[in-house]
Amino acid sequence: MKKIEHIGIAVKDLEAANATYKAVLGSEHYKTERVESEGVSTSFFKIGESKIELLAATNAESPIAKFIEKRGEGIHHLAFAVDDIKAEIHRLEKEGFKLINTAPKKGADNKLVAFMHPKSANGVLVELCQHAPS
Repeated sequence: MKKIEHIGIAVKDLEAANATYKAVLGSEHYKTERVESEGVSTSFFKIGESKIELLAATNAESPIAKFIEKRGEGIHHLAFAVDDIKAEIHRLEKEGFKLINTAPKKGADNKLVAFMHPKSANGVLVELCQHAPS
């Protein structure tokens, strides 16, 4: 693990949350993106070397919609940058951690991603991120 890549925050209203985080961070988001496979719209803010990713559901079956229904808005996941996501998945499995994704998939912000189950990390959903090759 190289660094905290981003912190994912589940929100009900992406435009309202963009305005809130613009005021909090003192800068505009630099990118919005829709990830159809996850039923989510995202917005990214840069803060130092890390990012804040706001996530809003695009449908009622989205994992974000279910998260907000169960827990309300707030921190959804903690993402770590890795050099080799496949090797990191393998290492974590060998350590006995339960992974939601045993193979990387395409995520937002030109990343390959995989998630570790919160039950394996003291209730925190952990995301592994690797820059997707061009």
